[in-house]
Amino acid sequence: MSSTTEAGSGGQPDRLSGLLAEHAALESELADPGVHADAGRARRLGRRYAQLAPLVETARALDAARDDLAAARELTVEDDSFAAEATTLEQRVVELEERLREQLLPKDPDDDKDVILEIKAGEGGAESALFAGDLLRMYLRYAERRGWSAEVIDAVDADLGGYKDVSVAIKSRTDEGIWSRLKFEGGVHRVQRVPVTESQGRIHTSAAGVLVLPEAEEVDVTVDPGDLRIDVFRSSGPGGQSVNTTDSAVRITHLPSGIVVSCQNEKSQLQNRESALRILRSRLLAAAREQAAATASDQRRSQVRTVDRSERVRTYNFPENRISDHRVGFKAHNLDAVLDGELDPVIDALTRAHTAELLAVGS
Repeated sequence: MSSTTEAGSGGQPDRLSGLLAEHAALESELADPGVHADAGRARRLGRRYAQLAPLVETARALDAARDDLAAARELTVEDDSFAAEATTLEQRVVELEERLREQLLPKDPDDDKDVILEIKAGEGGAESALFAGDLLRMYLRYAERRGWSAEVIDAVDADLGGYKDVSVAIKSRTDEGIWSRLKFEGGVHRVQRVPVTESQGRIHTSAAGVLVLPEAEEVDVTVDPGDLRIDVFRSSGPGGQSVNTTDSAVRITHLPSGIVVSCQNEKSQLQNRESALRILRSRLLAAAREQAAATASDQRRSQVRTVDRSERVRTYNFPENRISDHRVGFKAHNLDAVLDGELDPVIDALTRAHTAELLAVGS
């Protein structure tokens, strides 16, 4: 049998062999009933196994196509009628080799993680808060379309509707990695429309910030309780109106990093504390990734810049029903559908552009 470690596997035979061996080892581990006694470990192993499955499938298909091509070429020597089949198989081998090269690109270590997504009102006052609410609905509808679960873990309502700040945890019900789909959503999202508060019909521009964090598990980030300052206070609603008569809201300050997280969505102080710790762990993981990237190569730094949350990444133009992603030049006149959760086309465009950049660097 031919081997995918031959030329055409992207010049990374050792990497491919290692990944194939890892997949086989994971298969053996997951077949052990004892592994499933630890639900967290079983989930991590299952996700990694699912992540490697497409590469293994391509490698096996490439081996089979190469074997079939070799046989067709031998038969063509004796019978010209096999020439067309050989030509088709040659194209099939080229396509599979290209797919394998893409699958062998270095993977983002967080691709298989769930995410915490934060939306913050920015420029534009009340209109920005309303737009933050529109973005939240868009992501909740997208999660619903993908079969993910979404939980609002903290929200600060705005006076006239929408949100000043809202955080939502999005989890996969399968082994699908959510970070791999949503990591390019981070950045400044701009909206152009006539605000409901505008009596003269003038188009205004406002913005909201989106921050997407891979949700950290306790094995990813260790938080020393001694590094935390925890304050409790009374939850409040729009306009400072008290919505809770007890001090159930929680503010956690991570003293070494200065990161501050507040949660008041739950009625229980304990629940708010747990929600705040979830967000804190994810922010600490993201900070550690950014610090590592800052000392890495130019290639890695350029990848990080792609998801820089300080960039204005996208514009939602209501009068023209147009969405524009400025990073890849994506434009579509179906803004109403996008805001209803049809995000796959723009996310696919971003993913293709990112893959092309990585292939260009590696070529």
